[in-house]
Amino acid sequence: MENNTTTKVVYDPDMPSNELDNITFKKDKFLKSLIRLIICSVIGILVFFVSVPHNGDSEIIFSIVYNWLIGLMGNFAYWVIALIVGGNLFAHIYYKYIKKGKCTSTFAGVYENDTIFHTILYSLGFIYVFLYAMKMNIAGFVGPEFIVGDATGGSVVPPIVLGVLGIIIVGAVFMPFLLNYGILEIVGALLEPFMRPLFKVPGKAALDAVASFVSSSSLGVLITNRLWKKNAYTDKEMVAIMTGFSAVSIGFAYLVINTANLGHLFLKIYAISFVLVFIMEIIMVRIPPISRKKNVYYNGREQSEAERKDGAKASLSIFKTGFSRAVKRAGIANGVATDIKLSVMDSLLILPQVLTMLSAIGVSALILAEYTPVFQWLGNIFKPLLLICQVPDVSLIAPSIPVGIAEMFLPVLVMGTKITLISEPARVFVTLVSIVQIIFFSETATVMLATKSPIKFWEIIVCFLERTVIAIPLAAIVIHLFF
Repeated sequence: MENNTTTKVVYDPDMPSNELDNITFKKDKFLKSLIRLIICSVIGILVFFVSVPHNGDSEIIFSIVYNWLIGLMGNFAYWVIALIVGGNLFAHIYYKYIKKGKCTSTFAGVYENDTIFHTILYSLGFIYVFLYAMKMNIAGFVGPEFIVGDATGGSVVPPIVLGVLGIIIVGAVFMPFLLNYGILEIVGALLEPFMRPLFKVPGKAALDAVASFVSSSSLGVLITNRLWKKNAYTDKEMVAIMTGFSAVSIGFAYLVINTANLGHLFLKIYAISFVLVFIMEIIMVRIPPISRKKNVYYNGREQSEAERKDGAKASLSIFKTGFSRAVKRAGIANGVATDIKLSVMDSLLILPQVLTMLSAIGVSALILAEYTPVFQWLGNIFKPLLLICQVPDVSLIAPSIPVGIAEMFLPVLVMGTKITLISEPARVFVTLVSIVQIIFFSETATVMLATKSPIKFWEIIVCFLERTVIAIPLAAIVIHLFF
């Protein structure tokens, strides 16, 4: 008897883009994949990039959803954070010191490379968030001002730690629509001829940058990390994108610019900072430590020269190629429910460490900035360069330059009561530098470390210093020409 059954071909949903060209779909499969591409991509674009009227203002849907989630929990959210951070400390102690590598579960693997340094950070993080939760929920409890005060814990826990909790949870549900069903293939194909020669990264990296600008820098880092683990980026590309394009959102930038009494110049300053970010990245990818990173994917496969050249030349066929790959990517992707489940599981694995590191490093850095002269001393290092670039009010603004590594809002806050004494060009200078530094330990740098990204602590410090040294002359030219 003749067997008419046919074997269904199963493709790897994370296969490299160029390998999609070898797949051929029948007409019905193509149409189903096209519909899936359109529906999923529209959902992803609407959630992450479209602003809608909300409470008398304009806000992206993603922000509305995660703020709603946080608001739903009220002050109880601080106990949730304390529970998560405390659970992270317990798991670290259990797997690192009690089981000592004997467990082989995925969750145990999160802690396998932890050191005594992590024990200290996890302990500090728990102390900080527990005290802050007590302050917010127990009547009459005050707590140490240097930990729970508005300038330290109050500047990290509510706006950043709590915000990232919402971003990770809601992002886990909606990120698959943006990353897994083809829209990246179209963006990548169209922008590859621009992004690859200038920044040595794939065209799809533009989506990471846009996500940071319209939503949050943490989201930009998380998207980049997720794509790296899906073998869309090599180690080198991932670090370049993460440290170069994870800029603060438009809303947060406005807050910074307005605090410097420059609200009337917002559009001009933000547009210039946007251009400076891309100019700086052209330089950053060509110098160590980024230039020395390996072009190796997460799965250990080395990127070929052909892959780097694929699509790097502009031609009339790039949209056709991108569209074809997008439909095929949608066609071979997992089901939506499966992808959301996998995304949520991945996010829950990194959530405890991300929140803990944000709390520990963020609050500790602000304690240093607020209660010690460390950043005042470090500011003196930059005075010669500021003087060479003929930046006005050097003595008043020098301490603002290095403090950005702790929190990007700090440079304008450090000017504080002196802000009326500082000239407008000098305030514009500080604001521009703080926005384009990108790396700060109260958020982006900590998320980079907590998500096990292929960048070391000292490399993050070096990247920050390089960005600062590059930003100073560029920002100085800007204020001399336009302000």
